Amino acid sequence: MHKKIAILGSGRGTNFQAIAEAVKSGRLPVDICLVISDREDAFILKRAENFGIKGLFIDPKKFPSRGEFDKELGKNLLKEKIELVVLAGFMRIISSDLVREYKGRMINIHPALLPSFKGAHGIKEALDYGVKVTGVTVHFVDEGVDTGPIILQEAVKIEEGDTEDSITSRIHAVEHRLYPEAIRLFGENKLEIKGRKVIVKK
Repeated sequence: MHKKIAILGSGRGTNFQAIAEAVKSGRLPVDICLVISDREDAFILKRAENFGIKGLFIDPKKFPSRGEFDKELGKNLLKEKIELVVLAGFMRIISSDLVREYKGRMINIHPALLPSFKGAHGIKEALDYGVKVTGVTVHFVDEGVDTGPIILQEAVKIEEGDTEDSITSRIHAVEHRLYPEAIRLFGENKLEIKGRKVIVKK
């Protein structure tokens, strides 16, 4: 029985595209049941439509607080019996209640090697700092910002003369490979959280 997943995004949805293509090709044993965005014009909703997947816009302006918005989010996840929540460029911090409800069942991708360069500008900050290596991290979501247990990481070398755009392009290529792989491991029950560590079972 394939696990039911929901993907939350605010933007172009390139990670959604990579995940949806992996599902369609049979490489990824999950069902994408729902795509949710907090922006009506987010291209991820158009991509969902192209794949025949239910897309939903939830307008944050209609809710008096982040908690109320997240309650609506939670209601929709519950309605679809979602087993894994995948954050793919979702530009909102999720409230503690919803994070707790999906503990061990909510994942995120970050364009840096955590715990370095947390937050919204990981690529720029790595470049500005002058590190020689950056990369991609897929992690479970906890109540901190980019602090949850790490599932997978892959390094991306920073070359002489690199710009933010050139690094971003190489990081995206890694993301589009790593995120479906992390979801596959979850879908096949191969991930076990032990404290801060995630054990990948054979």
